[in-house]
Amino acid sequence: MVLSTAVVVPHSGPVAASPSTGGVATATVGRPASPSGGPLGTDLRIAAPPTFTHPGVLVSRPQLDFVRDRVNAGAQPWRGAYDQMMASAFASLSRTPKPRAVVECGSYSNPNNGCTDERQDALAAYTLALAWYITRDSRYADKAIQIMDAWSATIRDHTNSNAPLQTAWAGSSWPRAAEIIRYTYGGWSSTGVSRFGAMLRDVYLPEIINGNLTSNGNWELSMMEASLGIAVFLEDRAAYDRAVGRFRDRLPAFLYLTGDGAYPRGPVGSSIDTRAEVVSYWHGQQVFSDGLSQETCRDFTHTGYGISAISHVAETLRHQGQDIYPEIQDRLRHALGFHSKYELGDPVPSTLCGGSLSRGLGPVTEVAFNALHHRRGVAMTRTQQLTERQRPAGTNYLFVAWETLTHAGNPN
Repeated sequence: MVLSTAVVVPHSGPVAASPSTGGVATATVGRPASPSGGPLGTDLRIAAPPTFTHPGVLVSRPQLDFVRDRVNAGAQPWRGAYDQMMASAFASLSRTPKPRAVVECGSYSNPNNGCTDERQDALAAYTLALAWYITRDSRYADKAIQIMDAWSATIRDHTNSNAPLQTAWAGSSWPRAAEIIRYTYGGWSSTGVSRFGAMLRDVYLPEIINGNLTSNGNWELSMMEASLGIAVFLEDRAAYDRAVGRFRDRLPAFLYLTGDGAYPRGPVGSSIDTRAEVVSYWHGQQVFSDGLSQETCRDFTHTGYGISAISHVAETLRHQGQDIYPEIQDRLRHALGFHSKYELGDPVPSTLCGGSLSRGLGPVTEVAFNALHHRRGVAMTRTQQLTERQRPAGTNYLFVAWETLTHAGNPN
């Protein structure tokens, strides 16, 4: 399967790292690529586009225009989703940003020295950017700029054990906000734009671009989401290529298809390879079936983080003229259907996580459901049931926000 603007890289085995991908190989080893959504990264590489599209991180201008028209027409579910967003604290024009020079986040944000403040200020900037675009009220854009300027003038580092994940979560939201404001509003000074870009380049990108092979998969998927968004904002082609390569390698180590073999492989480049190691990494699961996630038996919440990041990466790539959905379609649709049915209350077999699941997938299905069902015509009965039951999808207060508003039935 040839993706638009993809570069074909034929080979018969491991591929050495190259400068064009920032020093990271874009090939997996040992198993062929599969048009049905099997192992990725073996024979195709998506290269950074010759011209970047802006705004183009998670949401595009045509998508935003569609949302604005639907909201102004009072159409549902968009109007209800908009009202939900505008009633949230993230849309407040009286918000005072709380930047820190050093954000220190331990495991489960303990200690929490600026962790919540940073994530929520980033989400607020994105929320205010959406509010600006829909209302054309410059107060919202100016408030978003105030928050982004405050952080770019202050933050210098992230520390402690959760630093990579914290950086990824905040780093996923910042470029979404900045793309909308920079390319649809004329009130952000060139000094502010430049300093914000320097913040993303110098404080965020070095912490996340190299990935993380030792943690649960949602970490690296979120790290690549943030890296890709930052790369688009900075128009950094090397970072873009590197993020896409790591994303494509990580995906089959997070979502399983039976075409992968008797059991999944660990992350490319890790020492996780034998069945015993994989079972341990997949939280004790012994039986592997289509759509199972590496974190299913941990809990659905962290599984949802990974699924969300996957859909966000795919959406951003599509806005840059590179549609990866055909390649990941089967893996993603099976994962959504698998987890949706249990989230909806289907009985859990004893062969799945010992017959006990920790549910709570979160507001993470809307983007992928729209892409696969509405735009690609894939039947997704259980995912549709869950998505419609959860509308309007709000925020997880980390890096997901307002996706019924931005993506429900959005054809663009």
